[in-house]
Amino acid sequence: MAQHLLSLDIPDTLTNCVLRVVDTSTYNINVPIECPRLEITVPGFTTASVFEDLGPVTTTSSFDVNITSCGLDTQITNCDSYRNNLVDGVYVIRYSVAPHEYVYVEYNHLRTTDAMNKINELLCCIDVPNCEPQAPLKEKLREVQLLTTMLKAAKAKVEYCHEPLQGMAIYNYVVTRLDKLSCSCGCGTC
Repeated sequence: MAQHLLSLDIPDTLTNCVLRVVDTSTYNINVPIECPRLEITVPGFTTASVFEDLGPVTTTSSFDVNITSCGLDTQITNCDSYRNNLVDGVYVIRYSVAPHEYVYVEYNHLRTTDAMNKINELLCCIDVPNCEPQAPLKEKLREVQLLTTMLKAAKAKVEYCHEPLQGMAIYNYVVTRLDKLSCSCGCGTC
């Protein structure tokens, strides 16, 4: 039986107040696309926010949405003038078309925006010369590289290995080390 091949891309972004979701599905032209639904469960919540107004979804047109805290119902005031930051953590993202119980795809997405911004702020703060750095600075840069790789490992544990608890444990360790490193470099608030 011919069917749709649903898929999403959830790109990493450094924008604290946006979660971007892109439809990368391949739709069968012989099967109607009815009632597209995007469901997102925020870290720490058990109920998903549901998005059914995704624009026209056709065999030649898909959606590309920027989700904010107002859309996720984690912010309910001042939505027209201010956007709260979205938290890092494991987001459960499910996309389906009718019949929803049979035609769907679901992802665990580890949002690491805050951690990546901490890495960038730390790299801005560290006085990196335009030549080979001396040993103390070289060691700090090695630690930043190690923490960046560990952050990638956390994402892999959540998104590919389906081990969200292990991924979050790694993520939490990385953030703790980044905070300590920022303080030792005089870059953070300690």
